Amino acid sequence: MSTLAQRHDFVLFFDVTNGNPNGDPDAGNLPRIDQETQRGLVTDVCLKRKVRNFTELARTGDAGYRIYVQDGSILNDRHREAYAHTRPSDAKVATDKKLNPKDDAEAEAVQAFMCQHFFDIRAFGAVMSTGVNCGQVRGPVQLTFAQSIDPIVPQEITVTRMAATTEKEKKDRQGGTDEDERHDNRTMGRKHIVPYGLYRAHGFVSAKLAERTGFSNEDLAFLWRALGEMFEHDRSAARGEMTAQRLIVFQHESALGNAQAHKLFDRVRARRDGDPTTPPRHISDYAIDVDTTGLPEGVTVHDRL
Repeated sequence: MSTLAQRHDFVLFFDVTNGNPNGDPDAGNLPRIDQETQRGLVTDVCLKRKVRNFTELARTGDAGYRIYVQDGSILNDRHREAYAHTRPSDAKVATDKKLNPKDDAEAEAVQAFMCQHFFDIRAFGAVMSTGVNCGQVRGPVQLTFAQSIDPIVPQEITVTRMAATTEKEKKDRQGGTDEDERHDNRTMGRKHIVPYGLYRAHGFVSAKLAERTGFSNEDLAFLWRALGEMFEHDRSAARGEMTAQRLIVFQHESALGNAQAHKLFDRVRARRDGDPTTPPRHISDYAIDVDTTGLPEGVTVHDRL
């Protein structure tokens, strides 16, 4: 695999219909929102999680595409694999609670092992200085928070059930005369949804940092695929219907880049296309335009979706 040699900056548009794209546990799992603008937010951590989940599904068993940050995984056990590779005859590797590189050469070797075997470390980086110390890796792929184009109005929906939990609850339902009491027994909980929201996130792929982790052109091609398909395999009742709508990539000729990212992002605009007095409810209510006139020399634009 050839290491990435060109910088890339990208804009990802995705939408949600009747779902909660990223609940805030500190706010009763309400959809995240910017309190000043009332625009919806989706964290970079949430988006990276979806890329990781898609990688697990799409590249199961493929060398170099294991996932480091997994549900239920013990990170220090993964670190021990690197030390077992660099110290194959050292029995203490399997038992010592703390391990540190003996020298700079071993520090580089354990980090190289982790980058080579785990896609998310190679892409996003990781802090691996816990107990069994593999150091820290700064990844070439970084994402911003996604923000909705327009303000959102989260709604709280009550959901009910027909089944009873206990025999007493069943009798209360059958024999009760108080309508409010019978309703309480049927209440299961509440869901928070966004009726519709179109979100925009920015991303950056550094070729110079890719040199350090070994992030390759093949990895980049897979990243584009993951960003386009990650919602297709992340369905749940809570998230409603989420869809990646546009992925606009600015490719630079050089590793350091040929233009500032924010100036390239300013060329991408999402605007309402239709009756502005009605709330948006579909991607067709928006027009996404990319200004390609007078692009800086050495920069090309690609639509990946």
